[in-house]
Amino acid sequence: MTHPFRLGLLAVSCFVSGLAIAQPATPTLIDQALQKADLLEPQIISWRRHLHQNPELSFQEHNTAAYIKAALDTMPGYVIQTGVGQTAGIKAVLTGGQPGPVVALRADMDALPVEEINDLPFKSTARGSWQGQDVPISHACGHDTHMAMLLGAAQVLSDIRADLPGTIVLIFQPAEEGNPTPGGPTGARVMMDAGVMESPKVDVIMAQHIGAGFPSKEIGYREGVMLASGDGFNISLQGEGGHGSAPWRATSPLTAAAEIVVSLNNIIAQRTNPGTGTTVVSVGKLQSGFKGNVLPDTAVLEGTIRSYSPSNQLIAKDLVKRYAENIAANHDVSATVKINSGYPITISDPATTAMLLPAFELAADGAGVRETSPAMASEDVGVFAKDIPLVFWRLNATPYADKPGAANHSPEFLIDENSLRIGTRALLASSLTYMIQNNNP
Repeated sequence: MTHPFRLGLLAVSCFVSGLAIAQPATPTLIDQALQKADLLEPQIISWRRHLHQNPELSFQEHNTAAYIKAALDTMPGYVIQTGVGQTAGIKAVLTGGQPGPVVALRADMDALPVEEINDLPFKSTARGSWQGQDVPISHACGHDTHMAMLLGAAQVLSDIRADLPGTIVLIFQPAEEGNPTPGGPTGARVMMDAGVMESPKVDVIMAQHIGAGFPSKEIGYREGVMLASGDGFNISLQGEGGHGSAPWRATSPLTAAAEIVVSLNNIIAQRTNPGTGTTVVSVGKLQSGFKGNVLPDTAVLEGTIRSYSPSNQLIAKDLVKRYAENIAANHDVSATVKINSGYPITISDPATTAMLLPAFELAADGAGVRETSPAMASEDVGVFAKDIPLVFWRLNATPYADKPGAANHSPEFLIDENSLRIGTRALLASSLTYMIQNNNP
């Protein structure tokens, strides 16, 4: 069966005096968009390099937002709203010349407190403040590329707006990497609370995430769970310090803290059901004491809970609190436990994802499309998909010919800029395909 959006590629035959005369094929709207995206590649790379060299931390993306707004101002047709949510969120609406569904495309804007060690002519040397500390800043998660690819798609959609069968909502989101205030909402939540998905009411949201996977330019999709939930916890223990020679005269929380770290592993081994989805509890921080012969009076633990299963997620959150409080009581110290609900499970809607597979194939331009496994990393894009389908995909961009590059969040994170053309094509092909397939004028 020929897909409707490919019909424009077929030569039309007519019969004149019994002779079949082939008419030239007319490019479809999607083909036109992809051709424009290919021509725009140098500009997309230029946008990316500027954003890479000028990163900003979560809820501090003011210059980033101003740069994006200035780029959007040159693209006719967009109604642009800035300051959506707490700080720098941008919503830009493009109403097409034809009726159709409303498609949201999202890119995140924030960088990380990570020092870049790659030797690039546009290397980041920026510094900023994170939780009261002076830190280096870099786009070690690739959000600079996400913004550049969405700007590329925005330009093409503006160019074809007269024939666009629907409405596009661009979402440039701050603070995907988290709130500098522990437990505070991330950027998706504040934009959602500000009504970013209303006026017009969005029918579907799409997003992508770059990584240094192999082979470069390959698109990875999955029908269902893509990323785990992500919740943080903080455990503060209070006891009574003393001299290392007489631990019986003190109630040091350090021993309790060590036991809690070990015991939390039992939550996974004994109390969660792996059949409903993988769950991981990790402690990444344990601070207590300053000197070997001084027993401390406080200890602090911080960690994360990640799961593919909503039921296991709830079990783990409950048991982290119970284990910590019970173990602390056994050691005669007090425990204050805070569970910070963070990222929901990222689920790429199965039916919509399956419908868009031909679009991914077009976008990949021969580079390949592959079903991927879920990852235990977390994303807040699922917040936008509370009542509508989400389609989320991965874009491979290893800078090496024969192996993957460094992981996201690494100071060595590096991507192949030639992959940005594919990511831009994917945003265009998927959104236009959805519009055409769901057009009910």
